[in-house]
Order: sequence, then structure tokens, then C-alpha cells
Amino acid sequence: MTSPSEFLSQLEQFASGFQAALSACLTEKPLPAEIIRPERLMAAMRHGALNGGKRLRPFLLTASYQACGGQSGDPLIAGLALECVHCYSLVHDDLPSMDNDDLRRGQPTVHRAYDEATAILAGDALLTMAFDLLSQEAVHPDPELRLALIRGLARAAGQGGMVGGQILDLAAEGRFTAGGQPLHLDAGAVRQLQMMKTGALLLYAVEAGARLAGATQNQLADLELYARHLGAIFQIADDLLDVEADAATLGKATGKDAEAGKATLVQLLGVEGARAEIARLTSEALQALQSWGAAADLLRAGLYFAGNRSS
Repeated sequence: MTSPSEFLSQLEQFASGFQAALSACLTEKPLPAEIIRPERLMAAMRHGALNGGKRLRPFLLTASYQACGGQSGDPLIAGLALECVHCYSLVHDDLPSMDNDDLRRGQPTVHRAYDEATAILAGDALLTMAFDLLSQEAVHPDPELRLALIRGLARAAGQGGMVGGQILDLAAEGRFTAGGQPLHLDAGAVRQLQMMKTGALLLYAVEAGARLAGATQNQLADLELYARHLGAIFQIADDLLDVEADAATLGKATGKDAEAGKATLVQLLGVEGARAEIARLTSEALQALQSWGAAADLLRAGLYFAGNRSS
């Protein structure tokens, strides 16, 4: 069994190599030659994408690919595409009209380092770059599989996934109600919101790696349950950090969920109730991987990492 410390060590090692690959994608040198890449736009994209980050989503994609015995295709390129979508979402989340954050990973957010218009366009460019990457033949020789991966990422990021969850989150804050009063969501509504906002891309990461590897339907069913629980654990832990961590450790402002009236399971269940929920979800996710043996050790360790993060 991979320990949480071993998982973190492997994640950090992966992130170092992944950072180099992502940096290569975001150079100013046009490739192919006819594509013009404006210097200011590329600099803002690099600021939003290369400024640290755990690279958990592409790591999970690769771990899932390996757990399913992948031999063909390139999980690195698929991971780059996924990370571009994640980074775009952070750039836009930080905007004054969204979460209005000044810090991300301990550094000025893109709209603070540059300006709001540049940040919007940098996010747009990262999003569209993802589908350029995912369409490349090097991802997998089967065009139908590449199309399925593109469709899956679009849906995970779009109105039924991350973006849909984001607007539900804003609605819960009271952005669209008279007087700006926060909505009182029950636990089921909060879970649905968070599955869309945070869980959809984590689910895609695990499923995309498995599909690249040629996973069976039974394997995909196990991994779907695992990944849905992982996404919920990750979000609850994130909400706990907003309550308990300090800004220096977290690399961004804390206490903003309560200030904004955000709907979270920590708010509904309390800190101890939220920790109990993490324990329940972890147990059920481990059960989904019970028959996988050592091949899924890294995925199992990911559950403990997600639920016990300090940043």
C-alpha cells in the first residue's frame, strides 16, 4: 500500500516533470510557425499556469492510466489539456466579478499582475488550447477515442460540470436574489453543486486515464464511484482549509466562504461532521477498488492525500 507520504513524494516528482512540459507548451515561439502568439497574452498565460500548483488532476489521469495497464496513447498530453482547463478556471475564479482574490499560490492573481481584460483573455486562451492539445494524434491513434476525450472534457468543464457548478455557487451566495440574501441549500443541493464545480474535472481525470488505457466497463464503473467520492473529499477538505488554515500556508485568502455566504458541508455539518463525512466517503471509495490489488495503490493513497491536505 502506498503511504500518504509516498503519494506526496510521487506527486511532487510528477509535478516537476509536468511543469517542464507545460512550460514548453507556453513558450512564445510559435509552433507551428504560422500561429502568432502575442507576448503579453503568453506571459499572462504562463503566470496563471506555471505559478506552482500540485498538478493533481494530470497526476490522477496518469495514475488511472497505469492502474488500467495502459500501453498506447500519451497520458501526458491529455494531462496537459486537463491542466489548461483547470488553470483557466482559476484565472477566471479570481476575477473581481467572481471571487475577487488578490493571491493565488502565494503570488498576485493574473488580473492583479496584469489587468482584468488580459486575465480574461489569458483564461480564454488556456481553455481553447486544451482542445488543441487533446485533438493531437499523439494523444491516441484512434480518432474516435480522441473525440470521446474531447467531448468528455467539454462536458466536465461546461454547463453540466464545472461552469454550471460555479453559477450554482454564485446563486447560493445570493448574487441573483433580491437583497443579495444567501440561499439556504440542504446537504443534497450542496453535494450536487460541489460535484459539478470541483468533482467533474477530477472525475474526468480518472475516467480519461482509464479510457486511454482501454479500461473495461467494470473498471470504468469502479473508477467512476472512486472518483466521485474523491471529488467530494477534495472539496470538503478545501472548505475545511478555508475555515482552519492561515493565508500564508494556503497561499490565498482564508475565511472567504463564510464572508461570502457560500454553501458548504462544513457550514451545514460543522467541522467534526465534515471530517466524519470525509471518513465515510473514503471508506466507500476504498470499497470500490477492493478487487484491484496493488495496481490501484496510488489511487487509494490519493484519497488520504485529498482528505488531509494542508494547502
